[in-house]
Amino acid sequence: MARLRKFVAYRQLDRPNTRKSKYRKKAFVKSNPNCKVVKFNVGNTKGNFPFKMHLVSKRNLQIRDNALESARQTCTRYLEKNLGKKGFMLHIRVYPHHIIRENPLASGAGADRFSTGMQKSFGKPTGIAAQISKGQEVFTVHCQKESKPVALVALKKAGKKLPIQCLYIDDES
Repeated sequence: MARLRKFVAYRQLDRPNTRKSKYRKKAFVKSNPNCKVVKFNVGNTKGNFPFKMHLVSKRNLQIRDNALESARQTCTRYLEKNLGKKGFMLHIRVYPHHIIRENPLASGAGADRFSTGMQKSFGKPTGIAAQISKGQEVFTVHCQKESKPVALVALKKAGKKLPIQCLYIDDES
């Protein structure tokens, strides 16, 4: 399997010309890659928690779906270990809609016969990403008031897995 490109290539927000349509003729991108995020709501989803803590983006950029899944797993594992399965609810607030495309360039012997160069450079879909604006909430943890330090550490661990600088904001509802 091919390696993933470094995310520096996809970090800037582009105008998405990756229209998905149920009519194949109208869709710009003919196939849609699967989302690697397994669950967007984790923990005790029916519980009533008075305290919320948010992981907020400091700048505009894209986050690939495998980075979101990695951050979710890290945060969930830490919260389950310290609060139990019923002591929290984790909510991913963004969805990866944007399709990342890659124009494969041939290299090696005889590459000039196979390569189209920039003639048809629209590219094939390789993955999906969530487009995030400055100040947007990426993760939210709902828990009890006394669990605030645990939620903060969990969000900091999740923030280390994401390619952004984060703020950690708490509020009580």
